[in-house]
Amino acid sequence: MSLIDFLFGKKQQSAQVARDRLQIVIAQERATQTPDYLPTLQKELLQVLSKYVHVSLKDIQISQEKKNGMDVLALNITLPESGKIKASE
Repeated sequence: MSLIDFLFGKKQQSAQVARDRLQIVIAQERATQTPDYLPTLQKELLQVLSKYVHVSLKDIQISQEKKNGMDVLALNITLPESGKIKASE
């Protein structure tokens, strides 16, 4: 590092600054935003499950959370009592 750079400071290239800022914005969005595919996944699960058992959309709960730096998709499906299961065709 030269004396002039030390005294006056060396400017970063604007492309590098923009890249760093974009990475920060993307990281923040990933940390706070719920994936947009969860409602679609919930409806598709309802369609598949309704072929075999009587379930409603409120019986299927999907959540996403972060644990130890990893995304975890939790699925909770409340199934009806055994008397309400559809007969196989």
